[in-house]
Amino acid sequence: MAMAGAGCRAVRGVLGAVLALLLSACAAPPVEGLQGESFSADQLTQSDINRVQTLAMRDNLDSLVRLLEKLYRRNPGEWRKAGFTDLKSALSQGDARIRTGEVPKELDGLRDIEVLSVAMDPRYPGDRAAAFVLGLSNMIIAAHGGRTRFHVTDSVDARHVFNAARNVEIAAWMLASRRDAQGRPLLLSNELGDGVANLSFEREFGRMIARLDLVAELQDESVRRIGINYLQGLLFFNFLPVR
Repeated sequence: MAMAGAGCRAVRGVLGAVLALLLSACAAPPVEGLQGESFSADQLTQSDINRVQTLAMRDNLDSLVRLLEKLYRRNPGEWRKAGFTDLKSALSQGDARIRTGEVPKELDGLRDIEVLSVAMDPRYPGDRAAAFVLGLSNMIIAAHGGRTRFHVTDSVDARHVFNAARNVEIAAWMLASRRDAQGRPLLLSNELGDGVANLSFEREFGRMIARLDLVAELQDESVRRIGINYLQGLLFFNFLPVR
């Protein structure tokens, strides 16, 4: 009984130390210029790569929200097509749909690259800005297995994420180059000429591509390291810890 009591006290001591570390980490001042994330219980079931995947997804969805706002501001006729009376309402609904990967109602039954293809078809009569951005959101989330937060039991295919990065590149090119029958851009985006240079769209796309490529490389490397670490253990006859 004495040993059991001592064991319980030891466990409580360890739990107390872990809790103190977590609280100190939460209380640490944020680094200026970096956007962290408040502590949540599910972070206890996330590995380092899971944290990178989760934060990269959060930032990519934020980029899509900004992209939608930029498109709506340059193309106000698009949100009016959806029946909104003001930009704020259109952005509020767009934000919610982006974070769930929801596609436009009229495109139910289509997914990811299918939505993108329709959005950049000159014959599409609906809110082209929303269809374009929601297609990107649906595609990026699908490439991550349909998840926006990741844990140790989740598996992400590095090839799918890599392909998503290439799809974002293609989408950026389509946005800049697609024209209607009269030769006008389907959606106004970057602006060059007459002393004006607005490349904010290009920069947002670049950030998303970089994050996706990083996640793909890290995921691929983490899988490779599992095998390498196992082989190294056999090579050097490393015993596995038992306590």
